[in-house]
Amino acid sequence: MQELCISGGTILTMDEAGSIIDDGMLLIQGPRIAYCGPRQAVNAPGSHERIELDARGGLVLPGLINRQTHAAMTLMRGMADDLPLDKWLTEHIFPAETKLSGDAVYWGTMLACAEMIRNGVTSFCDMYLFERETAKAADAAGLRAVVGEVIYDFPSSSYGELENGFAVTQELIAAYAGHPRIKAAIMPHALYTCSPPLLERAAGLAQKTGADINIHLSETKHETAQVVERYGKRPLDHLQSLGLLNRSLWVDHAVDLNNDEIVRLAEAGVRVAHCPESNMKLASGVAPLMEMLAAEVKLGLGTDGCASNNDLDLFGEMDSCAKIHKAVSLDPTVAPAETVCALATRMGAEAFGHQDLGVLAEGMLADVIVLDTNQPHLTPMYNPYSHLVYAAKGSDVIHTICHGEVLMADREIRTMDLAEVMARAKEQAALLNGRVR
Repeated sequence: MQELCISGGTILTMDEAGSIIDDGMLLIQGPRIAYCGPRQAVNAPGSHERIELDARGGLVLPGLINRQTHAAMTLMRGMADDLPLDKWLTEHIFPAETKLSGDAVYWGTMLACAEMIRNGVTSFCDMYLFERETAKAADAAGLRAVVGEVIYDFPSSSYGELENGFAVTQELIAAYAGHPRIKAAIMPHALYTCSPPLLERAAGLAQKTGADINIHLSETKHETAQVVERYGKRPLDHLQSLGLLNRSLWVDHAVDLNNDEIVRLAEAGVRVAHCPESNMKLASGVAPLMEMLAAEVKLGLGTDGCASNNDLDLFGEMDSCAKIHKAVSLDPTVAPAETVCALATRMGAEAFGHQDLGVLAEGMLADVIVLDTNQPHLTPMYNPYSHLVYAAKGSDVIHTICHGEVLMADREIRTMDLAEVMARAKEQAALLNGRVR
């Protein structure tokens, strides 16, 4: 068994007590943490191969969790900016997606994985087309992922007719049932693209397989009006009437919610992805984060896809999250830095479906990142959480570990040829629109 030792830094455990260990040490055996505490001499048993990583006096914390994205949309980064959601989606994104292939999704996802590894993200949830290729790429890159083939009423460029979409979904669930890092979920796109029979079938499949369901929900007031006009109910009421409001449900965005809906989300144990930057860029609105936190809704942070954000940097997402909620509430004390850090780690892990992730402690899964803080923009440091949210950048990450495996050391990714990934991604992007430089 491989043994990994990380020492020489300050450990932010991200536990509920806010424990910080100065001059700390992590000892990782296999996929889990065997020791987390002050630095000390540890003799490795003869059966262990010891790898040493120097934290260089920086910050050691859990790997970040990107609760919502569409990874292969890296190929559409900047393709159609400064547009409202409905026009952006129907006039630009959906047409481009008709040209997608499995190769495009594989290399687009590899590019996304490279970006996330370099930015300290070790787990992500992905809804997109050709998700078998997304799963293969995440596995090759060494990341942790929940993947799901997007299904909707109209034919897909990936699987064709809807019946095939359910078949692909069931195959994914079966194929990754025993995988240590990757699992599959059922992912209907949204209420305005999925009919009641489709959603009822998704609910039945979830009950049969034990898989979760992930859907975009209440992203804009326009969506709410559209659902009310079509079904006579607000989005959450419509979902509940179809039997989907339960602990297996993950929802993305949740911008247009009222207080009663927030309480019902919490009571049902629904998990929510908050995507502030995408929501700002598409002018979708600002989700009621503080009300959801007060109601104890299970919450995590997501970047959304690169076609609507336009990056996968959760440090930037944390910064935007903290600031936008202060601005809209006119209260500088809301969304404090430590809470926002928890949304990307401990709280995000619960919203990601893991009780053994997002905290550095003995027995927890060993998803760990190290930031180099010996830099002008991180000097001096009074409060590490403040720096993580308001000053740090993804480029400050020097080491990234997932499931006990070193994916990046000293800013060098070990699980892929980055030059090849970027070249292949450019080739695939050119096939989508013919105008990539």
